[in-house]
Amino acid sequence: MPTSSTVTKPPSVSVTEPLIYVASFDNHLYALDTTTGTQRWSFQADTSIQSSPVVAYGMIYVGSNDNHLYAIDASTGKERWRFRTGGIVYSSPTVANGIVYVGSQDGKLYAIDATIGGLIWVFTAPLGLYSSPTVANGMVYVGSQNNFLYAVDATTGVLRWQFKTQTYILSSPIVANGVVYVGSQDKKLYAIEAATGKMRWAFTTGGGVDASPVVASGVVYVGSQDGKLYALDAATGSQRWAFKTNNVLYASPVVANGMVYQASRDHNLYAIDAATGQERWRFATDYDIYSTPVVTNGSVYVGSNDFNVYALQATTGRLRWKFRTGNVVVSSPVIAQKNATIGMYPTISGGGK
Repeated sequence: MPTSSTVTKPPSVSVTEPLIYVASFDNHLYALDTTTGTQRWSFQADTSIQSSPVVAYGMIYVGSNDNHLYAIDASTGKERWRFRTGGIVYSSPTVANGIVYVGSQDGKLYAIDATIGGLIWVFTAPLGLYSSPTVANGMVYVGSQNNFLYAVDATTGVLRWQFKTQTYILSSPIVANGVVYVGSQDKKLYAIEAATGKMRWAFTTGGGVDASPVVASGVVYVGSQDGKLYALDAATGSQRWAFKTNNVLYASPVVANGMVYQASRDHNLYAIDAATGQERWRFATDYDIYSTPVVTNGSVYVGSNDFNVYALQATTGRLRWKFRTGNVVVSSPVIAQKNATIGMYPTISGGGK
């Protein structure tokens, strides 16, 4: 994916055959063969999983609605360790420099040793952290349900700066060229200086912005609850184009192969020309899609609330295979392979809401 992002993410684990990892509300994390959709293993948490997994250091890190962050062996599906927080872990973890960063509904951002699961530091916000953290330039950026975007020192957990929006933040921030981009329920996408917290610009959509933005080739792509996918100039915030779907956009866009892949609550996954905003194809599932797609080796993978994970041909949208879980799939897939693209990240080492 062409991107100027400076987001710090860990290297993905190398495997003999690529596996796709995806979580479901049936309490399970599944490892599937990317070619056939065959299940290799599954891991059962104590309750449902909404967090998206991340692959690093031979392990899968994922949060659960049972208040835990789990570390699972990527090859076998065996639990390595678990860390208990004080609330549900909707937030997807981020791994950098041997540390796992994850937010919890207890209002805390945790820094945890990636190898043994020991607590390094904790930063406390007044309300829950649904937003997933992003690490760049020695800082951790995370949005909170108390309306603030926080920049926290990645080593010490000390607050560097905070930026207040008009209402709560569910969107996960990204960092590109020294700028943090994040959405808010106040209907705006903000561009904020990463070093100082000073606002560069704000763009107003027609609905709350739950989705996380993606930056590619000087353009910011972001979905809104008004059902539109927007393409904005990353430097100025001016609109390039907008593409209208038929329902709310909770999933984050993915840019690959000159296309933007966007899932919608109208049941469809869309492939949209990144330059023009014209639809290339759409694929209909049987229910809403909250899951953010992942793209690799000519295929797009996405989960749906119809309980299925789909593998599609990236240029045509033709179905390659589908795998049925036991409940809705709102978690975004992740693939243990270096050339995969998910959300705003240049590799597959992190999930995004």
